[in-house]
Amino acid sequence: MFRFATAAFLALASASAAFAQQKTITFSHLANPSHEAALYAIKKGIVTSDKIKVEVTPLDIAALQQAIAARTFDVVEGAAMAIPRANARGLPLEIIGIAQRAHEEGLGSSVWVKADSPIQSIEDLKGKKLGSYTLSSAGMTLNRIALNQAYGLNVAAKGGDLEFVELPESALAAALASGNVDASVLIHAQAYQAMKTGEFRAIAQLGKDMTEKFGLKLVTSVLVGYGDKLSQDPDSYQEFLRMFRESVDYALANQDEVFTAVGKEQNIDPEFFTLWFNSFTTIPVYIGQNDLDAIDMLWTQATALGVLDVPHGTALEASWDGAVFDGVAGK
Repeated sequence: MFRFATAAFLALASASAAFAQQKTITFSHLANPSHEAALYAIKKGIVTSDKIKVEVTPLDIAALQQAIAARTFDVVEGAAMAIPRANARGLPLEIIGIAQRAHEEGLGSSVWVKADSPIQSIEDLKGKKLGSYTLSSAGMTLNRIALNQAYGLNVAAKGGDLEFVELPESALAAALASGNVDASVLIHAQAYQAMKTGEFRAIAQLGKDMTEKFGLKLVTSVLVGYGDKLSQDPDSYQEFLRMFRESVDYALANQDEVFTAVGKEQNIDPEFFTLWFNSFTTIPVYIGQNDLDAIDMLWTQATALGVLDVPHGTALEASWDGAVFDGVAGK
């Protein structure tokens, strides 16, 4: 009896010590219901680790940009544009994974107008107001590239063919409905509601236009970390990537469970998640050759437009050596 109690005590003490030694990886991501589904298995303790704990904080785009500069979190979902800009300021930012890869259907990056609007095409936007989220984000930069490359518009922030009206993401749909802007991009949850209600209609799918022009699935956001932290504890960051990918895989393999539960938590129809993961965007986590090529294209086109005005190398050079590469030659 004494031996059994002693053994049990030692086992409990060992487990407690191991738990106490777990490193905490802090992660901030875009505040989007889809991400709650992707992280469901981590938050519910389905995907676990004996090496690390993951603390998750959702933020809007502007706050994510500030968090990157302030080094508030260990891992941040950010625009691919952030890496060369941060590096130019001496911030050792590196790509450790892919947060969002657009679906070839391009439903996540449409331009919307009111259902009764006289605007029928992108060409009709000349001289009009286009609602947008943060212009410096990768998503809006890609939208501007599409408007320029696929439709020939001058997309200068000032003096171009249309007036960009920067708004908080949550205010885009309301601004369009009230007539404060003539057309607008919408965040994914708003786009889903527009498709359901018919209040707005899409006049272009910019993501699809870009895929057709460049032959790439666009990367709208990446997972970034800091070189000094990555080199100090690579195992913990690789464990984070494993957990995140397994959590995404769990959501896709258990859609009824996850989408129903998260839909209830977020007060959104579970059908949104089905549409999002199958027609809007994927969360691959691991880095593929398409992703590197898409980021290189983004940086090249953004430089040509004058949006990116700092030196940069290739996306592969900006990627952490410890990341998980999927089908990348030499990795």
